[in-house]
Amino acid sequence: MTIKNTRRQIIYPIFAVLVLLAGLFIGRALTLRSMDPSGKHLTIYPQTNKLDALIGLITEDYVDTIDKNKLIEAVIPEILKHLDPHTVYIPAKELEEVNQELEGNFGGIGVQFSIQSDTVMVVSIISGGPSEKLGVLPGDRIVSVNDTSVAGIKITNNQVMSKLRGEMGTKVKVSIIRRNANKPIDFLITRGIIPVYSVDVSYMVTPDIGFIKINRFAKNTYDEFITALAKLKSNGCEKVIIDLRGNSGGFLDVAFNMINEFLQNKELIVYTVGKANPRQDMLANGTGSCQKTQVVVLIDEFSASASEIFAGAIQDNDRGIIIGRRSFGKGLVQQQIPLPDGSAIRLTIARYYTPSGRCIQKSYSNGNDDYYEDIMKRYQHGEFFEKDSIHNADTIQYKTTKGRIVYGGGGIMPDLFIPRDTTRFTEYFYQLREKGALYQFALEYADKHRESLQKITTYTGFETELAKIDLAAQLIAYAEKAGVKYNAGQYNTSKMLINNEVKAYIARNFIDNDGFYPILFREDEMINAAIKKLDEGINF
Repeated sequence: MTIKNTRRQIIYPIFAVLVLLAGLFIGRALTLRSMDPSGKHLTIYPQTNKLDALIGLITEDYVDTIDKNKLIEAVIPEILKHLDPHTVYIPAKELEEVNQELEGNFGGIGVQFSIQSDTVMVVSIISGGPSEKLGVLPGDRIVSVNDTSVAGIKITNNQVMSKLRGEMGTKVKVSIIRRNANKPIDFLITRGIIPVYSVDVSYMVTPDIGFIKINRFAKNTYDEFITALAKLKSNGCEKVIIDLRGNSGGFLDVAFNMINEFLQNKELIVYTVGKANPRQDMLANGTGSCQKTQVVVLIDEFSASASEIFAGAIQDNDRGIIIGRRSFGKGLVQQQIPLPDGSAIRLTIARYYTPSGRCIQKSYSNGNDDYYEDIMKRYQHGEFFEKDSIHNADTIQYKTTKGRIVYGGGGIMPDLFIPRDTTRFTEYFYQLREKGALYQFALEYADKHRESLQKITTYTGFETELAKIDLAAQLIAYAEKAGVKYNAGQYNTSKMLINNEVKAYIARNFIDNDGFYPILFREDEMINAAIKKLDEGINF
């Protein structure tokens, strides 16, 4: 059967084709970007992402040859800097090193070293590590790594680390010179897991008060923290000081687990809220081992993020008191998102709020530079020295569980303000530090007296032994040779700081941080204020 087409059926398709052709012609004209001398048209089509199109244009048609990957690496940070200061791009080549700080270990040979007079000297050996098992000793001088000299060539710490660190299970040849040995000794060391500790030290500051210093909230921090608490309790600890000064944060869940040790069942630790992340409350589960232990938390202007979560939870639940200076003011939560090429983005996905409802994030509306210069502005304004100089960005009053008034917006405000003490800091003391004279003198002294000092196992033993020696005269003479001119008046003003620091460095060469911090902190004002408060009893 033959079907006859109507006039409408014949004309409509022709009309549609003409409209389509006209549309394509107009679209081509509208998307015309430019024309080169040869008459070639450069176009960006509407369905193409503008950023992809731009990179494509540059790659294909730019006058010079461009490395596309290098261009992308430069573009990503520029985009992210328009968000918040803590959303960052981490290139693949840097990701492993960045993650090592929080993962809690790396591959290495298990030594701590220092460079003195262009010589790499082994300061201490990590117990159970690859070097200890092969017989490397403190005081050994590393002269070559994989047959490449590292002595007398102005080598840096980072260059030495890059040679000694590597994947676990790989081998590295290390040649050392040992005191009284006739020739170099070669070691073929298999790299192993080297722990990066985040609990610097734990010790008893009085017969019933323990002290724990934490430098970050890393993967292993909670386990280290529990071990430190157990050690202190076995030594009669009934009250504890948690030192978070200089601690810039880390994993949120680690801070959560540590705070849980102090709070009762169902007490709020922190909550988070984000555009794509509904409110999530984190509550204590009532299994903590320190629910009745009196606690003081020390903070300063460099305590941030997870440190502020810890301090805020203790403060808002009236569980203990916070001593020190206003914290940094970081209340943003990041999630690390891996990218296909091995790089990653740490993207801010939420804000956290302390139990009273405070967001302690300081403003970043004026850009990243202004954000990070805030600390210097606080210093110049006098905030480090006078509590009255502190200006709360958030004037809204929040209340702790027992009705105490606290504020948000710009950090955690301590319950007891302790100003930075500069009365004992002099130009002579600064010069000793800047020239490295204190550290280098202690290193040299420890090396010369290694045989007798390595028998001492406690910081009190080092204090007793070093008190018998006139270290001051030796240090002054050493510093003069290093270019630090002696100033009697300034030395006397800074004498306590100088003596404590030298003794602490000497002790560190033999018993690590267990010797360093107890001596260094002997006259620490915040710790002494915390001891006084705990002795008086904390009442709200």
